[in-house]
Amino acid sequence: MGSSQAAPVQPVSDASVRAIVLALAGAGVVVTIMGTVIVPLIPTLPALLHTSSAADASWAITATLLAGAVAMPVAGRLGDLHGKRRVLIACTWVMVVGSSICALTSALVPVTAGRALQGVGMAAVPLGISIMRDVLPPARLPGAIALMSSSFGVGGALGLPISSLIAQAADWHVLFWLCAGSGAVFAVLVRVAVPESPVRAVGRFDIVGALGLTAGLLAMLLAITKGSSWGWGSVTTLSLLGTAVVVLVLWGAFEIRVAAPLVDLRASAQRPVLLTNLCALIVGFAMYIITLVAPQVLQLPGGTGYGLGQSMLAAGLWMAPGGLAMMAIAPLTARLTAARGPKVTLLLGTGVMAAAHVGGLGLLGSPVGVTVFSLVNSCGVSFAYAAMPALIMGAVPPSQSASANALNSLSRAIGMSTASAVVAVVLAHLTVPLGTATAPSLTGIRVCLALGAVIAVVAGLVALTLPTGAGQRSLRTGSAGPSGPAASTGSGGSVGRPTATDDPSPTSVTA
Repeated sequence: MGSSQAAPVQPVSDASVRAIVLALAGAGVVVTIMGTVIVPLIPTLPALLHTSSAADASWAITATLLAGAVAMPVAGRLGDLHGKRRVLIACTWVMVVGSSICALTSALVPVTAGRALQGVGMAAVPLGISIMRDVLPPARLPGAIALMSSSFGVGGALGLPISSLIAQAADWHVLFWLCAGSGAVFAVLVRVAVPESPVRAVGRFDIVGALGLTAGLLAMLLAITKGSSWGWGSVTTLSLLGTAVVVLVLWGAFEIRVAAPLVDLRASAQRPVLLTNLCALIVGFAMYIITLVAPQVLQLPGGTGYGLGQSMLAAGLWMAPGGLAMMAIAPLTARLTAARGPKVTLLLGTGVMAAAHVGGLGLLGSPVGVTVFSLVNSCGVSFAYAAMPALIMGAVPPSQSASANALNSLSRAIGMSTASAVVAVVLAHLTVPLGTATAPSLTGIRVCLALGAVIAVVAGLVALTLPTGAGQRSLRTGSAGPSGPAASTGSGGSVGRPTATDDPSPTSVTA
């Protein structure tokens, strides 16, 4: 496979560290806002997009999820091969183009295409975490990772009230002009403030693997996201699920045999990586239950006896403290991770999330109560999200960190999509009459919260099986993951953290 070019890691000043973290975390917030920017428009989407079908209009939402899921592993591998900053900036500009398309049209097909391009920007978060690992001093890494990880929650929390306010006060296209403008600003900031990572993997981009993973993910996520409207027993849904299983099994068999795979399945099968990705899926599921349930409780009419009758804007403002709390406690999660290790941080996060769901059962009666259990859940998510990149990067060499972090983010996205489908089924079957329609019943809401508590406990049990001290050494010393399958030339010719040597052994991992 040959060797990679390695460059010495240059010292980074405190001012440069702050600029790097601000640019990357800001870009993360901007791209995650994409997921919620269209939520206030959902009731009026068919009219806005000139279609009579709500199912057709919903593609403007589904497209972002599908594109983001595909973009993360593909962009992660491209970043490892060709430069993480370069690929992050490219993904951000793709998002800007998509936002501009949405801002310039009101037709269903181009808006859906623009929303898909917006979803490509979601790859910026795992890429940003990987850049931090490569260019920041080890002492500053836990705090930076915690802040970058919190961008998931901050973007979601800020996106809803901001988009609600703009949608009520101005033309809906302004939302997308705002997205395009903010994306352009942070693309420039990343270009100016963030150095390119000197770490590269060796090998060619696995086009066949990328196409196979894309086909498998699209089939699986389409079935999950559209199953409730198509029918879980429908031919379409079952055919897509069957296709996903067959394609992903064949894809896995191919990836194991190819010299430079898109996803190093041998590295992903290492115990710390496999368990962390499983935790990501389960945590994503548990986290998203409150994200789905709380706004509904806030907005259901008071006549139900448990609905709180809040407007979309008010509901967004009641939910916003949770996202802001994720950013506020990032320093605490960083200190705990550095002192006790990411396994402890992950365990604490899952415990806090379980407590939030249980507490929510008794706090549904007021907006303040809903805000409290949503905020507690966000704090638990912040601990869990901060721990997972540290666990991943402690187990893989730097030259595979973007791909590995992207796979972890993909696991979380699959968990969230599955939660959305499960909650939709529960709330569709446990309803009460509301005029000529129906609304989720209090029993249905409580079932969802109880399910979230159980799932969070399961995530904690999985976290308990992680090796003691997993990920801790890499954050303290800046070392790469262990050598072995993850660092072999058969896995893409990976090398460890770069040194000044011209021809490092591709099977070694240096500190």
